[in-house]
Amino acid sequence: MIGNLWKRQLRPAVTVTLVTMLVTGLIYPAMVTVCARFLFPRQAGGSLLARDGRIVGSALIGQSFSQPQYFHPRPSAAGAGYDATATGGTNKGPTDRKLADTLIAQAVERVAAVDHVRRGSIPSDMVTSSGSGLDPDISPANATLQIARVAARRGLPDARVRALVARLTQQRQFGVLGEPRVNVLQLNLALDSLR
Repeated sequence: MIGNLWKRQLRPAVTVTLVTMLVTGLIYPAMVTVCARFLFPRQAGGSLLARDGRIVGSALIGQSFSQPQYFHPRPSAAGAGYDATATGGTNKGPTDRKLADTLIAQAVERVAAVDHVRRGSIPSDMVTSSGSGLDPDISPANATLQIARVAARRGLPDARVRALVARLTQQRQFGVLGEPRVNVLQLNLALDSLR
């Protein structure tokens, strides 16, 4: 009876479990890792950015910048803001009154005060967080709106900062995927290197 049970039910179950563990837990992850390191070495390595030989962040994960001489990222709903251990959105949709009446309204007031712009001319990514809360990019319109503040605080001509933004603006991937964007960390690092 037990021998028959082992042969008909337990042995196939154990075999399938072991094969599945081997394939999904070892072979597949190893293949993906090798392919990623070969085809996309920068991304697989974390797209790390360094300054003066010291790693300061990743081009794939946003960071908080609040000083007026830097470009600011979009708002973050991850933990206390750009907390990589607490990624996530606000779970507030477009029909949520608290999102529109409180969070977005406060963000609009803050942007209007900091960048001295009309409330109706503020790009949406300046006042709304991304789904992950760690988006490293802003729209070119968002970056353009911040140029005057950053240039004034650094004592640089607007045209020089505008040229830097234009140079670092990434276009749609393959010409069709995504939207044009500017990586905030890369922009701020390039800005620090201007003399």
